[in-house]
Amino acid sequence: MNVNRRGRRRLGAFAAVTALALLTGCGAADMTRQTSPYAAAEGAKTVTLSVQSWVGAQANTAVAAYLLEHELGYRVDTVQVDEVPAWDALSQGRVDAILEDWGHPEQEKRYVQDKKTITAGGELGVTGHIGWFVPTYFAEAHPDVTDWKNLDKYADVLRTAESGGKGQLLDGSPSYVTNDKALVKNLDLDFEVVFAGSEAAQITQIRQFAKERKPFLTYWYKPQWLFERVPMTEVKLPEYQEGCDAEPERVACAYPHTPLQKYLNTQFAETGGEAAEFLKRFRWSVEEQNEVALMIAEEKLPPEQAAKKWVERNRQVWEPWVR
Repeated sequence: MNVNRRGRRRLGAFAAVTALALLTGCGAADMTRQTSPYAAAEGAKTVTLSVQSWVGAQANTAVAAYLLEHELGYRVDTVQVDEVPAWDALSQGRVDAILEDWGHPEQEKRYVQDKKTITAGGELGVTGHIGWFVPTYFAEAHPDVTDWKNLDKYADVLRTAESGGKGQLLDGSPSYVTNDKALVKNLDLDFEVVFAGSEAAQITQIRQFAKERKPFLTYWYKPQWLFERVPMTEVKLPEYQEGCDAEPERVACAYPHTPLQKYLNTQFAETGGEAAEFLKRFRWSVEEQNEVALMIAEEKLPPEQAAKKWVERNRQVWEPWVR
């Protein structure tokens, strides 16, 4: 998941995604092994969805897959693949759709505008935002920490064994495309970016800090169910201006607010019938996504069961998607 940036078939795909949700790390996916046999299967009622490692993306895929199977009669498979490789897989027809993209201008230009092998599928209905956050209990005790100019004042109390004598900025997976290392350097901050390894590992670390009421500074993003368990307050970085993040090595501004997008393989968009039309219509709110994400991450429900519960409670939301 990043500013550039985070299915299940009844006969086995749900197990694959459940395993994905338990991963503590997410390196680049090997598409030579993970390509679905159902992707771009012309004339067959099959769909292959790309699923990213963060739980919000898993929630999207769980609900979409459940409805594709139970309401429209499709067989659904999923492929785990990191953000940038997912675009390559989508362009080549190895997956049919990405349901949550946080903005990849280079890939959009190459595949949507120039090659036209990928087609925009519309907004997901959720606006994403990445930022730096401190626990609200720390912000209330030290209100000035919410201005980036004062972060060095707190570098000592935010230091950990992993940050090498500097304050720690906790990040998630190294596979996420973030601006954090450039921001630390370009804002001349006495901090070190430390990777937890995955969203799950980062959540574990944040919850442990919160349990002990320790201060921490972390890269994090909205929407995300963890805010309901660990209240966090955003640190104000220099205001985002259009194009201020165009040169990755020189970024010195905040992350933008990004309406999250869906993308479809162009052939699938044109010939995918009911499934393609359904995915274009699939659109829900932050609250609805978080409801499913909480069931998966907090209640430990298998994604299929979480999707089933949400579908049973929210017919008025999803019925327009399947018509």
